[in-house]
Amino acid sequence: MSTTAFPINPELTAIAIAWRNSADSLIADRVLPRVPTAMRFKYTKYDIAQAFTLPGTKVGRKSEPNMVDFGGTDVTDECVDYGLDDMIPHQELVAWEQMEKPASGGPIDPRQISTMFLTNLVLLDREVRAANLIFNPANYNAALQQTLSGTSQWSDYANSNPINAILYALDQPIVRPNKMTIGRAGFTALRQHPKVVQSVYKSAQNAGTVSIDQLKEVLELDEICVGGAFVNTARKGQAPQMQRTWGKHCSFTYTDIQAAQTGQPTFGFTAQFGGRVAGNIAAPTVGLRGSERIRAGESVKEVICAPEAGYFFGNIIA
Repeated sequence: MSTTAFPINPELTAIAIAWRNSADSLIADRVLPRVPTAMRFKYTKYDIAQAFTLPGTKVGRKSEPNMVDFGGTDVTDECVDYGLDDMIPHQELVAWEQMEKPASGGPIDPRQISTMFLTNLVLLDREVRAANLIFNPANYNAALQQTLSGTSQWSDYANSNPINAILYALDQPIVRPNKMTIGRAGFTALRQHPKVVQSVYKSAQNAGTVSIDQLKEVLELDEICVGGAFVNTARKGQAPQMQRTWGKHCSFTYTDIQAAQTGQPTFGFTAQFGGRVAGNIAAPTVGLRGSERIRAGESVKEVICAPEAGYFFGNIIA
């Protein structure tokens, strides 16, 4: 078996099967939408009290209205560069160039294969960062979270009532969440819960399943994001240990990038400087005949800016 970076064999067809996360399973861009910014950017955090504390509004016949002052705290942050390199030996590029190529399909340029793999890993790393932020209780107010256990977990179909728990949670933040983020395992359990099935079909049935759209309608949400990506937690060289990037938790957040740009609350966003970087760089000192370095990456920063606009459920299933 070849151990080169890109096994190229003229006798093989140009079909390469590679394991990678489906684009549908990556939800970071939906959970924390991207906003174009400078490399170093600034956003404002406002004191919640000033939007809800009522001053006297009555005005006397010859008096002036009360003066109010709105202010916030400017927060300066900076995008971080994330990227990876791969090295393709010159002889592998020559071998590909000399291969016969049909009118359609055919062998894939090793540079393109490398770029796809590198980009997939960079995006998977972003997925892990987003999951660690969204599913971190420290990013929510203490009064806007709960950790489930025993009979309260949504995998306990006999005793728990996730519909009641969720509807209660949606009423607690200062602005009602419009987005649900949940891991695939948690959603599989939730969509089959008898209380959920009964709420959707308006009957006393104890078995069945509901779709994302049906649950979204019952809970009056704009979006349900189900994270299904896998990540290998084993060290390099060890047997793979595949785990879900999005664990057994669930969050409800209010996200509206357009509102955020006009000073309204949004739970979080992703600052992005420029577009993704992908290209090739000559590396003449690597290998006997030189190599080509392939690079892919991006400059982003995930930000939680309004913890008051979210609610977190930890350990929703056993």
